[in-house]
Amino acid sequence: MIIKYRYIPIPTIYFNQQLLFLTTIIATSNSPLARQEASAPTVELTHNNDSCKSHTCISNTLKISAKMGNLDEGKHIHGHIIKLGMTNVLSLGNQLLHVYVKCKELVDACKVFNEMGVRNIVTWNTLICGLRYSTERFRRNGHLGFSYFKKMLMESVFPDCITFGGLLRLCVELNDGVWLVKELHCAIVKMGYDQSCFLGATLVDLYGKFGLVGESRCVLDGVLARDLVLWNVMVSCYVLNGLGEEAFWFFNLMRLEGVEGDEFTFASLLNSCATLGLYDSGRQIQGLVIKVCLNKDVVVESALVDMYAKNEHINDARKAFDVMSFRNVVSWTTIIVGYGRRGDGKETIELLKRMLREDFVPDELTLASVLSSCGNLSMATETVQVHGYAAKCVFSNYSSVGNALINAYSKCGSIAHAYQSFSSIKTPDRFSWTSMIGAYASHGFSKEAIQLFEEMLVKGVKPDGIVFLEVLAACSHGGLYSKGLQYFSLMTNHYQIMPSSEHFTSLTDLFGRLGLLNEAYEILNSMPVESQPDALKAFIGACKIHGNMTLAKWAAEKLFVIDPNDTATYVLMSNLYASDSNWLDAALVWEMARDRLHNKSPGCTVEITRGINTLV
Repeated sequence: MIIKYRYIPIPTIYFNQQLLFLTTIIATSNSPLARQEASAPTVELTHNNDSCKSHTCISNTLKISAKMGNLDEGKHIHGHIIKLGMTNVLSLGNQLLHVYVKCKELVDACKVFNEMGVRNIVTWNTLICGLRYSTERFRRNGHLGFSYFKKMLMESVFPDCITFGGLLRLCVELNDGVWLVKELHCAIVKMGYDQSCFLGATLVDLYGKFGLVGESRCVLDGVLARDLVLWNVMVSCYVLNGLGEEAFWFFNLMRLEGVEGDEFTFASLLNSCATLGLYDSGRQIQGLVIKVCLNKDVVVESALVDMYAKNEHINDARKAFDVMSFRNVVSWTTIIVGYGRRGDGKETIELLKRMLREDFVPDELTLASVLSSCGNLSMATETVQVHGYAAKCVFSNYSSVGNALINAYSKCGSIAHAYQSFSSIKTPDRFSWTSMIGAYASHGFSKEAIQLFEEMLVKGVKPDGIVFLEVLAACSHGGLYSKGLQYFSLMTNHYQIMPSSEHFTSLTDLFGRLGLLNEAYEILNSMPVESQPDALKAFIGACKIHGNMTLAKWAAEKLFVIDPNDTATYVLMSNLYASDSNWLDAALVWEMARDRLHNKSPGCTVEITRGINTLV
C-alpha cells in the first residue's frame, strides 16, 4: 500500500469562530450599555474577564493568521487591536509583527516594529530573523538586518542564540558574507555561545556553503557536547564540497563515538555517492541502512534511487523504487529524472502517467525532466500533452519548465511554439535567453537570434560564453561576417570572456562559409593547439566547398598529428579527394585508416513506438 503525504490546512471554520467571538467582544465593549455598566463595581470583574478573553482570542487568531499566511485577516485583527486600545500589549505586538513577517510584508513589519512603545528580545528576533523571507531584494534586507542589530545593541538589548542564528542566515547571499560570518563567529565566542549546538550547526553549514571546510571542522571540534544535528551538518558539509572520502571517514568517527546516524546522515552519504560516482560505497551504505532498519524511510530510499540512477544503474534504481513502501513527489521525481537523464522519453511518460493515476501532483522539476526526454527523442505529440498539463497546473510560467519547453519544441522543429513558451516566462533568466537564441540559430533564423540577443543586452542580462557561442553560430549560418566579428570582439574585449575551442570553431566556420579561407587560416594559426581539432574540421569542410586542396591538405596534416585516431579526419579527407576525382589519394587515405584504426561498428536501426494516452 502506498501512503501519500498531503498538507492538511487548519480548518477555516475555527478561524471564523475566533473572529466572530472577537467581533462580539468589540461590539459589546463599545455599546452604550457596556459603557454604562462599566462604571458599576459589580461589573468590574466581568470587564476584566472580557479583556482577558479578547486578549486570548486575538492571540489565537494571530497565531492562525501567521501559520496560514493570511495577510488580510492579519490586517483585520490589527484594526481590532487598535480599536480595543491594545497597541501597547507587548505579546500581541510581537505576534502581529510575526504575521507581517510570515506574509513577507517587510514595509508593514518595519512600521509595526517602529510604532511599538515597548520591545523585548523576542521583538528584535522576530524582525531580524524574518528579513530573510521577504520578497524584496535579499541583499538589501541582509544589510537592513545588521542595521537593526546595531540599533538593538545601542538600546542595550543583548542578543541570544536566535538573534545570531538569524543574522548568520542573512549572510548567505551578501557579497561580504564570509567576513560577516567570521565577525559574528567572534562575537558568538566572546558572548559565550560557542558551545551552542544550534549556532555550531549554523556556522558549520555556512562555512561549508562558502567552501571553508577547515573552518567548519574547527567549529565542530570546539563544541564539546555535540548533538546528531551537528554531526549531520558536518557530513553534509563534506558532501557539498565534493569530499566523499572525508565524509565517510567522518561517518566512521561518528560511529566510534557512539552516534549511529539517522535518515539524514545516510541520505547525505548516498548523495555523496551519487555525486562522486561511488557505486560500491553506495551499496555498502544500503547494507547499513537495512541493518539499522531505515530501509523503509522515504528520504533514504529516494536518495538510494538517485544514487543508482546517477551511477547509470537505472535497473537497480527502478528495483529500489518499486520496493518502496512509501512514496512522495520527491521519490517519483527522482526516478523520472533518472530515466530522463538517459533520454528514455517513453519510460518517463509512462511513469508520469502512473504518478498522476496515484494522485501525486508533479512539480516543476518532474515536468522539466519529462519535457527534456521528449525533446531528446523529438516526441512532438507527448511534448504538447505535457505542455497542456503544465499550463493547466500553472507550471508553464516557471523558468525551469519554460526552458525545457523551449528546448523540446526546438528539437521537435516547432520554433513558433518554442517562442510562445519563451514569452510565457515572466522573468526569463540567462538560460531562457540562451535556449531561445540557440533555437533560432539552429533553425536558420539568424536575424531573429541576433535581435533577441540585442534585446537581452537591453534588458540588462549579462551574457556568458554559451550565449555568445549561440550568437556566433547564428552569424555563421546567416553569413553575417561583420556581426560575427563584432560579437567576438564584444565577448573578448568588453565582457573579458576567454574564447573556447567552440568559439574559434564558429568563427572559422563563419569565414569558411563566406570563402574567406585566408582569414580562417590566420585564425587557426593564432589558436592554442588544444583548441584546434574541431576548428580544423570545419576548415577542411570549407576548403571542400570552395575547392582549395592546398589549405585542406595543410589542415588534414595538422589533424593527423594532433589526433591520429579520429575517424572523422579520414572520412573528411577521403570525401575531399573524391569530390576532386582524385580516387588514388582517396584510396590511400582509407588504407591509412585501416592500418591505424579498428573496423567501424556496423550501424543499426532503432524503432521508437509512439502513442500514449492523453495526460490532461
